[in-house]
Amino acid sequence: MEATQSPHPYIPRDLELPGYVPVLLSQSTILGVYGTASVLVIAFIWFVSGSPKRPTIDRILMCWWAFTGLTHMILEGYFVFSPEFFKDKSAFYLSEVWKEYSKGDSRYVGRDSVVVSVEGLTAVLEGPACLLAVYAIAKAKSYSYILQFAISLGQLYGTAVYFITALLEGDNFAASLLYYYAYYVVMNSFWIVIPMAISIRCWKKTCAAFNNQGQKKVKSR
Repeated sequence: MEATQSPHPYIPRDLELPGYVPVLLSQSTILGVYGTASVLVIAFIWFVSGSPKRPTIDRILMCWWAFTGLTHMILEGYFVFSPEFFKDKSAFYLSEVWKEYSKGDSRYVGRDSVVVSVEGLTAVLEGPACLLAVYAIAKAKSYSYILQFAISLGQLYGTAVYFITALLEGDNFAASLLYYYAYYVVMNSFWIVIPMAISIRCWKKTCAAFNNQGQKKVKSR
């Protein structure tokens, strides 16, 4: 027996989602849990990274990389490997997150191939790399700046593909303007502004390191 088509809040209205189960948790609960979990992660990293010798900017970056890495691996990873999350009847938090977020971009609930591909690469490659960046900063590894620069470029590229493909497909995937700006625009803007700032910083640090090395070689001659 085929699953029946259930009414849903997503755009386009004729999007086929057989067996769809409405969001069971409230919006405040979904956002509250995510916000609280994020604050706890950031607070923990801030606490354990405390050291008189460690610059504040490094501690902030460690918090960012831990937060974004876990977001990539847990939230986005669940989306990639749970294609029928919209059928969940148990009010499982991660499925509820994506049911809710899809109100701002129905390509998620509709399993758009571009979105799945971008999120898959982000979860599998960038997520672990972000956690490696936390370690690299903590241990002052020589590859720290190169790693952060590479991850940031990957995040910028993924976000660019995400926005550009939406524009090319009509940019009409949000249930309302509120969801469009709150979920689609504002939430994703963090992965433009912050990676761009980190990329610029890492570029300057790397260039400065090479310049210093060149000057030392000249002096040694």
